[in-house]
Amino acid sequence: MTLDEVKNNLDVKMEQSIAAFKSSLTKIRTGRANPALLDTVQVDYYGSMLPISQVANLSLIDGRTIGIQPWEKGMGAKIEKAIRESDLGLNPSSMGDLIRVPMPAMTEERRKELTKVVRGEGESAKIAIRNVRRDANESVKKLVKDKLASEDDQKRSEAEIQKVTDRHIAEVDKLVTAKEHDIMAV
Repeated sequence: MTLDEVKNNLDVKMEQSIAAFKSSLTKIRTGRANPALLDTVQVDYYGSMLPISQVANLSLIDGRTIGIQPWEKGMGAKIEKAIRESDLGLNPSSMGDLIRVPMPAMTEERRKELTKVVRGEGESAKIAIRNVRRDANESVKKLVKDKLASEDDQKRSEAEIQKVTDRHIAEVDKLVTAKEHDIMAV
């Protein structure tokens, strides 16, 4: 492994950490409806568990309501049951073929709880990024130890690795702030 490979690997892994963080943020509910909220809900489809998006069309009816249009007639009740049993606190209702999932209004207390959850997720993402930094620094030290790079290269690389780390941590902070603002907006 060369110094360039270490740096490229570092950037890729940090971007993956941020992508995972963004994914976890979509599951945290704000006051608005978002079909991505239902990505984790699994429905029993002829003996196999599938995400709702693979057995129905998801759409937004308005800012606070998700519409679910099952592809098969008999799936409506199963989808409703799966949403009710999920830990999302949603209460779907059927209107013919269409299932409506209204987003309940959130209390101030619940909003503050969710901002704490967002901060916790952000901290987890930062820890993942710092772990990637640690691994990259160890790889650089190993290259120096194996005489594949000089100590000057090590100092330069560690400085660059720190810059990349700072940039990704700043991005996480920006995402946390945006999500908190989104949650606290009434």
